[in-house]
Amino acid sequence: MSTVLVTGGCGFIGTRTVARLAADGYDVIVADYLHPQVHPDTRALDHLADGVRHHLIDVTHAPAMDSLIRTMRPEIVIHLAAETGTGQSLTEASRHGSVNVVGTTNLLDACTRAGHVPESIVLTSSRAVYGEGAWVDESDGSVFYPGQRTPENLAAGRWNPPSPSGAPSHALPNEAGATEPRPTNIYAATKLAQEHLIAAWCTAMGASSQILRLQNVYGPGQSPTNSYTGVLTFFAVRAVAGDTIEVFEDGNIGRDFVYVDDVIEDIVDAARPSHVSTLADVGSGVRRTISEAADIIAAAANAPSPVNTGAYRLGDVRSAWTTPTTMSRTPLDPGLAALVRSLD
Repeated sequence: MSTVLVTGGCGFIGTRTVARLAADGYDVIVADYLHPQVHPDTRALDHLADGVRHHLIDVTHAPAMDSLIRTMRPEIVIHLAAETGTGQSLTEASRHGSVNVVGTTNLLDACTRAGHVPESIVLTSSRAVYGEGAWVDESDGSVFYPGQRTPENLAAGRWNPPSPSGAPSHALPNEAGATEPRPTNIYAATKLAQEHLIAAWCTAMGASSQILRLQNVYGPGQSPTNSYTGVLTFFAVRAVAGDTIEVFEDGNIGRDFVYVDDVIEDIVDAARPSHVSTLADVGSGVRRTISEAADIIAAAANAPSPVNTGAYRLGDVRSAWTTPTTMSRTPLDPGLAALVRSLD
């Protein structure tokens, strides 16, 4: 089987991807710096499958990336390494730009300097690249792109982006190749930059690029100590402790929550050699509200009923989900029950 390099292979999605690849017979190499925000210790290394080789490498360090690519020469690269804090990116823009953008260019330059072109590079991008996406003005049916919600509107509790006419509006599902990417925070901008970098390099060098825009991924194993981790894990930690879940805005923030094992299936499928480059959305195809998810988690943990606080986070989007997928997906209720059990 092919040699596969997985950057960020010790993370929430990475560990499962690596385990699945190793079980399928791939020769797997992991490059992961074990950033303390995600990994307070080195226990993630204990979960790597037998035969998987781990390299303690920061993707922003060019000499280390040069050495790794020159010696390992992987046929497939799965690029997961990234800074992912949406709100944090607004106050630590350089950090996110360094890891997500420079880390990606270091990977590509390392391949160039080694004279090595992988068959394929798989990038886990994000639904965040769409920003607010496309909305419909309900007065005339016109489609518009509202952009980032302003601090003034958020402070006043005007949660939905205003339409051009001032009439009520509703969001459309995001669709790769149809919905225009319009990032509303630094993290999203760096993920879109990653997409452009990898697609341009692969096209020029004759490799295929497999770009997967992940919706909100959740499930057992997501870091409960990282304050910038997924919102559902944060909710579950509070609920299991017997605390009340506090929900932002009016609770009607819309998201597409997709179970981690379903995401792994798509990543591993994308890692199979292909001469065709793809840009795809990975989600459940179902829009659920933050309040719905919080209620399910609270019930599963026998915790108090969630409360809406009216608080908000700058740069966050009101609604995000993707078009329905033909693949079987884990329903939200049993998926959240599994998350709660993993923390209990």
